[in-house]
Amino acid sequence: MQNSCLDLFSIDQFTHVAGVDEVGRGCLAGPVVAAAVILDPANPIEGLRDSKKLAPHRREELAEEIKAKALAWSVAEMGPEVIDEINILQATLRAMKLAVERLSVEPDFVRVDGNKLPRWKWLSEAIVKGDDLVPEISAASIIAKTTRDAYMIKMAERYPQYGFEHNVGYGTEVHIEALHRFGPTPIHRKTFAPVTEVIDALSNHSK
Repeated sequence: MQNSCLDLFSIDQFTHVAGVDEVGRGCLAGPVVAAAVILDPANPIEGLRDSKKLAPHRREELAEEIKAKALAWSVAEMGPEVIDEINILQATLRAMKLAVERLSVEPDFVRVDGNKLPRWKWLSEAIVKGDDLVPEISAASIIAKTTRDAYMIKMAERYPQYGFEHNVGYGTEVHIEALHRFGPTPIHRKTFAPVTEVIDALSNHSK
């Protein structure tokens, strides 16, 4: 369904509205993670907003509250190998679809952050800046970010040179310098330009 479907329906008529968001599209390393959340109107959660605008400790507190109070929540990820194979947009849409499919409660409407919708069976709409405007999407943003951050912190223990505990895979100066010095890891996205450049340089150097 396209994002115009609410011209025909009122959001108030739906009982199980899922919010969907993703984290990690612009990273050079690690997966893209999508989350889907159906909130419980009988158990409201205060302070939901775009996860990027929340302090880390507040994100963690809200993530635990969402998991405890939501009617349903789920996450799905697509790793670097999938991103490199089908591109980051298609990997993101696939993760979003999988996250909704994993919900333990069937949604009757889905609201997605951004301007693109996956191809799926649900009535849905895409909302630009939805992660700061729609509580369900804000909740999904928080779940996705805390899940992905936790994974990247674990990867920092395995690959300590890259500063993943701080940059969570984004292309910071420290990260780029480490890439050039140590080369890419198995969790780097080989089709992203800064990583491709390092791979090409290493290949040329070895000839």
